[in-house]
This record gives sequence, C-alpha cells and structure tokens, in this order.
Amino acid sequence: MASIFTKIIKGEIPSYKIAENDLFYAFLDINPNAKGHTLVIPKKEENKIFDLSKEEYLELMDFSYRVAKALEKTISCERIGMSVIGLEVPHVHVHLIPINKMADMQFVTKEKLTREEFLSLAENVANNFE
Repeated sequence: MASIFTKIIKGEIPSYKIAENDLFYAFLDINPNAKGHTLVIPKKEENKIFDLSKEEYLELMDFSYRVAKALEKTISCERIGMSVIGLEVPHVHVHLIPINKMADMQFVTKEKLTREEFLSLAENVANNFE
C-alpha cells in the first residue's frame, strides 16, 4: 500500500509544494513546528534513509540543501535545523525546520497557519529555490 507521501507525490492528496524534480519532492509540513517547516522526500518509496543507495542519499542531501537555502532566504530564523526520524510515516523524509532555539526541534509546540498563509509561504519559498 502506498504511503501518504506517495499519495502526495501523485497528487492524490493536496500539498503546499516547495520544489520538485524527477527524484524528490519538497512541501510544507501541515502540522509544523515552526513557520516554514518543510519535508523533503524521495519519490521512490523507501522506509529507511540508510536503505537508500549512497548515490540516492547524497542526491537527497543535495536537494535538501537547496530547499534549506530557499528557506533561509524566505524565513527569518537563527538557522535551518534538519531531522530525519521517520517513525510516523514509513517513507524517508527529511524535516527542515527554521529554528531560533533548541525547543523548535522537539516536535512538541506546533505553529498554526491559515490556508492562505501556507499558500503564500509555499510560493515565496518556491520562488527562492534554485
């Protein structure tokens, strides 16, 4: 059965897309730790990050780097934190989170955004993606 992320990639579930290429897809987390919290996923459905080939892993990190740079240009923050946990969805995903303090990475406090805020934010970050 396809993961929720595969359904997002296929357009079966809507998302606030940031960037996409043949191998990867980046979109805003709908339950974000902070404004701009983004998920970067491979289009290939793989459960664990270290089950990716070394080449796929390095390409994922390169794509994540480019998304993080776009986030830095868009969101005022101390830095972009990165986390790979992956227990909640059996599909590799990199969390890129604009942070100002360590607590921003703890997945406890959540930011509330309106649909319009998500749309505007996704467009602004996408415009900064290179």
